[in-house]
Amino acid sequence: MQRELYLPIEPYDQGFLPVSSLHTLYYEQCGNPEGKPVVFLHGGPGGGIEPLYRRYFDPRRWRVVLFDQRGCGRSRPYAELRENTTWDLVADIEKLRQHLGIERWFVFGGSWGSALALAYGQTHPNSCLGFILRGIFLLRSFEIRWFYQEGASYLFPDAWQHYLEPIPPEERGDLLAAYYRRLNDPNPQVRLKAARAWAIWEASTSKLIPSPELVERFGQESFAETLARLECHYFIHRGFLETEDQLLEGVERLRHLPAVIVQGRYDVVCPPLSAWELHQAWPEAEFHLIPDAGHSITEPGIRTALLAATDRFAQL
Repeated sequence: MQRELYLPIEPYDQGFLPVSSLHTLYYEQCGNPEGKPVVFLHGGPGGGIEPLYRRYFDPRRWRVVLFDQRGCGRSRPYAELRENTTWDLVADIEKLRQHLGIERWFVFGGSWGSALALAYGQTHPNSCLGFILRGIFLLRSFEIRWFYQEGASYLFPDAWQHYLEPIPPEERGDLLAAYYRRLNDPNPQVRLKAARAWAIWEASTSKLIPSPELVERFGQESFAETLARLECHYFIHRGFLETEDQLLEGVERLRHLPAVIVQGRYDVVCPPLSAWELHQAWPEAEFHLIPDAGHSITEPGIRTALLAATDRFAQL
């Protein structure tokens, strides 16, 4: 039986936390101040939080902390690439935990948020109670190439054609580099054209049944620019990891903690191979391969599995 989300709720606490001389993060807390603490790590990088995310947790039992990562949402400065690496974000999560006076918390992350959750947990395992991970992304070269150079293009040739439009044929041998140049061009029109094509490609492929509403939202100027600039910045630098398999190899530090992995069988953005390999490295983790889902957190089977996980973890 498919589950529906919990009813909409408003934060009981909102604030801004300076994390460097340049960056200030927006955060909010909702649910029960005395409940089980959990931090929600959004996707992208650059996706930002939205009210929908609060509804994956029983508000009577969870103290839910959500925040906009550097450069996106209500955090400032907007679309800023300086001082913006995986390890800056890992440090930010720990600063937020300490700022809120939380001893240990659960970590919930999907897509890019799953990579960030693993990086954070492996750096600060003693700050974590457990993990709920969705749409697994491990920042490996083949994952990035699959989605931005060759692979997903074979399944979505119509959407791929639009993704190629800002890039002349002679530069298409390295689309990531070509996009990086345009997303950092001094001409705002060049940046925006590239950003919209990049973001709409992601929106067009994120669901098993494509959603025109999602495409429209991702194509909006402010969202597209921060999403595209931050994603391309992170991916061209391979997530600032030291080795290709760093997040997979570091799982040994987390295997004593409870975990749930939820993956759509037909996820084109983050292919299921990575979720499967994470499960092989972390056999204690509960693994759910949803047979009728793509990448999106809102797809019915993924939504239902995530709600079951948060309900169960609330009782631990």
